[in-house]
Formats: sequence, C-alpha cells, structure tokens
Amino acid sequence: MKLVAIGRLKSGPERELFDRYAARIRPTLTVTELPASKGSVEEQKRRDASALLGACPDNAFIIALDEGGKVHGSLQFASLFSRWQETGRPLHFLIGGAEGLDSSVIQRADAVISLGAMTWPHMLVRVMIAEQIFRARAINSNHPYHKDTRPD
Repeated sequence: MKLVAIGRLKSGPERELFDRYAARIRPTLTVTELPASKGSVEEQKRRDASALLGACPDNAFIIALDEGGKVHGSLQFASLFSRWQETGRPLHFLIGGAEGLDSSVIQRADAVISLGAMTWPHMLVRVMIAEQIFRARAINSNHPYHKDTRPD
C-alpha cells in the first residue's frame, strides 16, 4: 500500500502525526514524495499527473484524494477499504499539489474520495488519510479504536 504525494513533508507536527499513524498500519503504508512542478497552473497539473501516475504500477488500484470526490463516513470508508483490498491489487492513494489533480488522474482513478467540503492543506491530508486507513483497519478487525457512540 502506497501514498504518492506531490511535495515533501518536512519535520514538524504534521510529520510526527503522520509517522505515528503510518507506523501502526499493516500492511505498511509507504510514501513516495514527488517534487512540485513549476509553470502555469495547467502545466503544473499536467506534470504532476504524469509524475503521480508514473509512480503507480499498471495494476495499481488508484484512490485519488480530490475535493470533488465522494465523501464517506469512517464506517463507509472501512467497508470500501476492505473491498479495495480484496481486489488483490496494490492500493495507491494519490495526493496532488497545491493546484489539485489533473483530470487525467481522476479519469484513471478507480475511486475518487474527498475528506470533506472544506479545503485542507495537502500536508494535513496525509495525516488525515493515514489516520482513516488506520481507523478502517481497526473497524474491520473489530478493534475498539473507533467509537461509534453519537446520540440519535
């Protein structure tokens, strides 16, 4: 399982949180960081798309993180995650740069998800998706990490 992202996560609280969740995920979540592109917005998106997709094998099950994607609750995400794993294909979560994902990435993706309607810095998105992957694994294995006790 791999997280492929534009940009480098520097030392600091975001890195510490990401490392904390990533260390707890099995199978291991590895990270491929790609340099941000320069040029016009369209040029950046095109170059980033080429780099992101180039970092994925042909048989990868690609999950694009995009603000236009479908929003899922944690229980729904856990169910989807389980189904994605059952494909036997390597899971690759893709995070674009500051300009977002090119349409070619969205078209190639097997799933497009959003972490909500708000805009999040892409460095925080790494932490959030690592935590949700860990949570999904906990839910799917009946581990008590996830609390589903909201009042009606």
